Amino acid sequence: MAKLFTVKEIESRKPGDKPYKFSVDRGLYIRVPINGIKTWLVRYVVGGRQIDYALPRPYGVGGDGFMSLADAKAHNAEIQALAREGIDYQTQQAELRQAKADSVEKKKTDASTFNDLYLLWLRDGVSRSDCNNYIKQSFTKHAIPVLGDIEIRKLTEHHLRAAYRAIVESGKVATAVELSKDIGQMLRWAEKRKPWRALLIDGNPSELVEIKKLVPKGYTKERKRQLSIEEIQKLKSVFLNTTQLYADAPRKYGTERPLKKEVQIAMWLCLSTICRIGELLMTEWKHINFKERTWFIPAANTKGEQGAKADQIVYLSDFALDQFKQLQELSGHTLWAFPAKDEKKHVCVKSASKQIGDRQVQFKNRTKQFKSRVESDSLVLGSEEWTPHDLRRTGATMMQKLKIHRDVINLCQNHVIGTKVDRVYLLDEYADEKRKAWRKLGDRIEAILGVDNLLIGQFVKAA
Repeated sequence: MAKLFTVKEIESRKPGDKPYKFSVDRGLYIRVPINGIKTWLVRYVVGGRQIDYALPRPYGVGGDGFMSLADAKAHNAEIQALAREGIDYQTQQAELRQAKADSVEKKKTDASTFNDLYLLWLRDGVSRSDCNNYIKQSFTKHAIPVLGDIEIRKLTEHHLRAAYRAIVESGKVATAVELSKDIGQMLRWAEKRKPWRALLIDGNPSELVEIKKLVPKGYTKERKRQLSIEEIQKLKSVFLNTTQLYADAPRKYGTERPLKKEVQIAMWLCLSTICRIGELLMTEWKHINFKERTWFIPAANTKGEQGAKADQIVYLSDFALDQFKQLQELSGHTLWAFPAKDEKKHVCVKSASKQIGDRQVQFKNRTKQFKSRVESDSLVLGSEEWTPHDLRRTGATMMQKLKIHRDVINLCQNHVIGTKVDRVYLLDEYADEKRKAWRKLGDRIEAILGVDNLLIGQFVKAA
């Protein structure tokens, strides 16, 4: 039997030259280190194995930070009773802590919101060529404000349908369609992963929403807008007239600013090279070889999935080459063909499209005026709005009318053609055919404009 120590006897024990311990009850010890701070030790046996456990607080008679003799004996009695039943107190406590942590985590997980899922999906589940910028803008503006705080386990088809319907009713049908696709992709990603799979136990609500029933009848995402010959001629006339009017105005205030000279050139390049506007605006001067009459578009600047992009070489017609020469006079002192204001990077790839759209406000459903932006109808060319990308379609269709083979047109647009086997074994790049196609297109554009191409440049320089 262990000697039963009193508080007075315990207090009388002083530190020595080395640590020691003494028993104060069956299985209960006090350790006395050199520094004199007495601590409790419980020794018990479970399954024939002797186990030591240090009680969490040192010996003391007062204060929350200490454990008295009576408390230590009570704690020891509890541990010994569990040991006699074959239960390890320390294992039991670890399991209780884990269960508590799991309960807290489950409550946190159960309360996970649409916004929580969106942020995780954006980080780990999606990687678009534009660095997910479109997704970020779309979700931030249209999804998060109305869906962000809804718990995923409570998200229903009715929430999604109401969000899409509101966007459609605001006149942004294409935005609603794209958002429905992206939310569908996000929720399908979540269905395959913990903990979201359990939160979607009742099913994926996006699968129950038919976006086709929410959009206007006859709506199609595929744009078919192309500029007619008359509209191309009118575009040239608008560029020249607005530039000249502004240059001649004695007072600039109150006179509409013309489209930036660089953007005017960009439009002609979109038409004559059938390039994407984003690819064009990211161009560096090192990509232009005036001697070889080529424009190199690196794969990083092109559209497509990661790993499936390809470099593109555009063979410049006389018309396109002259546009780049005019542009060089404006920005040739920088690294970029279309530099931003600080000239340290290229201009925003959406800037040209915004400037074109700002001058066709009759087709917009705007409720407020944008600060420091021109808003007019000076670039309205017909009964339907046009965009820089429509110039790419217009140029490709002009090639088609010039009897250029569709495969060559697709290659000029940097589209993938042929089967996977074809792309492995048929490696000719059709350079001669593409060069002829671009030359024919350039000649056709010059014929439509009906004037020396240099005349356009003269008005650009005059401004």
